[in-house]
Amino acid sequence: MQLSDLDINKTYTYADYLKWAFDERLELIKGKIFKMSPAPGSIHQRISLRLSRWFGNYLEGKRCEAFSAPFDVRLPRLSGNDKEVITVVQPDICVICDHLKIDDKGCLGAPDIVVEILSPGNNKKELQNKFEVYEEAGVLEYWIIHPLEKTFMKYTLTDGLFQPSRLLTIGDKVTTPVLPEFILDLEELFAEKI
Repeated sequence: MQLSDLDINKTYTYADYLKWAFDERLELIKGKIFKMSPAPGSIHQRISLRLSRWFGNYLEGKRCEAFSAPFDVRLPRLSGNDKEVITVVQPDICVICDHLKIDDKGCLGAPDIVVEILSPGNNKKELQNKFEVYEEAGVLEYWIIHPLEKTFMKYTLTDGLFQPSRLLTIGDKVTTPVLPEFILDLEELFAEKI
């Protein structure tokens, strides 16, 4: 079977997703197939590795864990049964503080922090759908990093809805109540090399 054999109008589940062995990386958002961008470029990878390393160093010996893509995050609506889960995404980085959500397949339930590092291939529909499913699932913070523009936006879940920060850039520092004392210096994050 090839990706082109699938009916793009059909609603798929995580059980379907587990059967596929395509070369392309895919995500399911509300049962619809989204092809992921081609392999990320060097700027994207530099930022992802840098942030993953900083999370890892900070989280050493703490209860939360950070995971980098590819890592399946299943966002169930009704139950965690593979045949009922219609959203499975692979955020660039996620931080999970509830170890009961981590299993051998990845994460079942909302991570505490989801980080998406934008690539030229990201489209508005994908970003809007991810915003909605992260908000509905109860992700506490959704971070969007735009490497080319060197900007950072943080959405914080408040009373079930995401509230945006102001647009942050070089010179700003990011903090989060999810990880007390963790400070993300955007000048260091966006530096060419450290």
